[in-house]
Order: sequence, then C-alpha cells, then structure tokens
Amino acid sequence: MYRNAMIKLLAWSDSPHRKPLIVNGARQVGKTWLVLTFGANRYDSVAHVVFLENEDMKRAFAGSLDADRLLTIIGAATGTNPRDGRTLVFLDEIQECPRAITALKMFCEQRPDVPVVAAGSLLGVALNREREKDGDGTSWPVGKVDYLDLHPLSFDEFVREIGNSALAEAVSQGDADLISVFSERLTDLLRIYYYVGGMPEAVCRYSETGDFAAARAVQQTLLADYEHDFSKHVESALEVERIRQTWHSVPVQLARESDLRRFSYASVREGGRGRDYRDAVAWLVDAGLVTKIPRVTKPGIPLKGYADEMYFKLYLLDIGLLGAATGLEPRVLVEGNRLFTEYKGVYAEQFVCQQLVAGGAVPYYWSADGKQKKGEVDFLLEVAGCPVPVEVKAGESIAGGSLAAFVRDYGLGRAARFSLRGLKKQDWLVNVPLYAANAFPDILERPNISHNMPLRT
Repeated sequence: MYRNAMIKLLAWSDSPHRKPLIVNGARQVGKTWLVLTFGANRYDSVAHVVFLENEDMKRAFAGSLDADRLLTIIGAATGTNPRDGRTLVFLDEIQECPRAITALKMFCEQRPDVPVVAAGSLLGVALNREREKDGDGTSWPVGKVDYLDLHPLSFDEFVREIGNSALAEAVSQGDADLISVFSERLTDLLRIYYYVGGMPEAVCRYSETGDFAAARAVQQTLLADYEHDFSKHVESALEVERIRQTWHSVPVQLARESDLRRFSYASVREGGRGRDYRDAVAWLVDAGLVTKIPRVTKPGIPLKGYADEMYFKLYLLDIGLLGAATGLEPRVLVEGNRLFTEYKGVYAEQFVCQQLVAGGAVPYYWSADGKQKKGEVDFLLEVAGCPVPVEVKAGESIAGGSLAAFVRDYGLGRAARFSLRGLKKQDWLVNVPLYAANAFPDILERPNISHNMPLRT
C-alpha cells in the first residue's frame, strides 16, 4: 500500500533539525504499518516497543527518563542497538504510557542523533487522564517534537491501491488533460470510493476481492470497535453515554434534509444543551473520529481570528464509515447520479472535507446570521494569505448564486467550486472536479487552466 505520508517521513528523516516525531491519528488508519514499513526501507533495523499491555516497559519509563538509560532498556527488549543511528526507535501505542510522551523531550535534548518515532491514538485524552490521577507528573514535550497527522486513504491513494497508479498520479498532480480524458472513469472510481472509503483494511478487502460486502463488514466492525473505546478510555458512565449519543448523532445530522449542516446539540437528545455535550464533542475530535469545522463571522485573515466556536459543523473521519452508519446500499453505485445527490449532497461535502483535511488544510465555514440575510458557504480556506470560499455541488448542476454574492459582498478575488464538471477557470472562479480535490489548492494557483466554456454563476 502506498501512502503519501511516506514522503513526509523521508523528509523528516533527512532533516538536520529533526526532532522525535509523533504520528497521530484515529485507530486503524495505518499508523503502525506506515512506520514499520518506513523503518524497514530506510533503516537497518527497527526497535519496536508496543506499550499496549506491556507492563515491563511502562515500569521502565516510570523511573529515570535519561535518554541513554531508556535506549539501553529498549535495545535489550528489542534485540537491537538503538544508539547506532541506523536503528529507528518506534514507540507504538504511546498513549498507554504518558511518561513515554514526556520522555520524548529527553530524546530530543540528549540524543538528537537517534531517530525516534512515536505513534498513538487519543494522545490528548490519555495525557489528561494521567494528569487527573497524579497531578503534574506528566507533561507534553512542547517544542521538542515534530508532528505528522495520518488520515484514511485519500482518493488518489485509493485509486493507486486498486491498481490505477498512472491515473492516481494524474489526480494527485491535477493534470488537466488526463483528468479530462478519463473523467468518466474517475467518476466511476469516485462512486466506489464514496462506498468503500479510505480506511486501510476496508480498502484492502475491496482491492483483494472486489466485494463491497467485504469492505462494509470491516466498516461495521470499526464502528463497533470505536464505541468500545468510549468505555475503555472514559471512566464516567454518564460521559460515556453522552459520547455515544453524540457519535450516533453525527451521521444522522449530516443526512438530515436541511440546507444547513450546522451541528445541533438539541438534535443529539431532546432538550440537549451545549454544557451537557460539549465535552463529548471535544472527546470525539481529540480521538480523530470527527472533524470539527468552526463557523467564521467574516472572511478575514487569519480565519481563526474570526471563528465563532458556538457554531460548527461535524463530519466523520471517513466517508465509507458515514455510508455504513447511514445504511448506504451498494445498489446506489449503479443508479446513475443518485449517489451524488442522496441526502442533498452530504457525501460530496464529506468527501471534500476529508480530502482537504488529509492534504493539511484547515477548513472553516461561513453562514449569515439568519436575521437580516441568509446563506452559507460550505467551506472557507486560507490560501497564500487570502480567504478562499469553497462551494460543493454534488453533481454537474451548478445553479445558484450564493457563492457569487458572497464574493461580491466581501470583495474577494477568487473562489472555488467542487462539482462533477470539468477543470475550468474564469476570472474569479475555478471549478475543480470532485475527483481532483487532492490537487487543491495547487490547482487554484495555476495561471493556465482552460477558460473556454465559462462557468455560470
């Protein structure tokens, strides 16, 4: 399996300013596989320490965090020589040993020559839980670590995994000519991705068998496993139930027949209030199970400075899991454009959000106050120091003038629209095919994109 993150790992390994690296992400997005594969290809050996149910290693980190002492113990436990600079030290499931998170600071300061990678899920949750138990005995190594967030497979990674490497390359680079020639094939692959999603095991099952049911079985197991994690990592039965209710509510709220995607606490449970479910939302965000998109009051720079945290949208970490949670059936794959228009395009929005986040973007959204004016912009991004509004259309129809009105009202210079139409650009608007979302914002910055057949606004 090819992952785009491998390039980032190589850049980290070669950097003269390298610090211990934390690979973070939800469970089952492929963190362990990625690091082990990287280590096997790049280094002579890998000192792989797994903290899950490993009491001996936890006790070792309970003592002195002197880097040389820890390297001696790790070498003895793994049969490697982690001091030689040719061995990758891999601290896996590090959330199970918060003292090991603190130890990353010592590796950075005392043995910067030793390549150290840590991987885990629920890192913030684990550290907060430890602080509650023993005060300030553990701390985050602020400024002493590098980060890599791993997400489910993006669309181009998916296309590559099911045997279309050349097409995947065209998609990832935003090759306008090839995208145009293979638009029908890419649309078919997009339908499949909407169903299979990007969770590595689900993709592997589909790639091996071509069986949608095999992928769906993996997705259903993952949904059940995530629910089991709630009670494993949260001690309060009441809070566990609130997390579960919120988790179940996210796909329901996404799928509701509404022009606004804003998350509503009252929709989690009748009479639900923010003070009851705010922590549940934060837990799911920290776990990487949902993506939180805050509302901004205006397209000012930086966008974060105009965020209104009272209002936000939530999307699941993976479009395949959304389909499993909402009961999307395989038959819609052969029913023309129904898949792209079901639930008023919720799958298109989930897809675009997932691709943008996997590419490192930090999306926001805008909506009017609902009093003097109405309207919503699906996503708002900061690109090269400028706000860029993004509209998502599920199919080929691009009717509606809300995006043009937003651009005009705020005097913006450019905007983007994702749809099933071809890659085209006019003065202020670039239309990006949904299946080329991976190449955004690179496409946005290109001066030469076809200007024929101007887009209607």
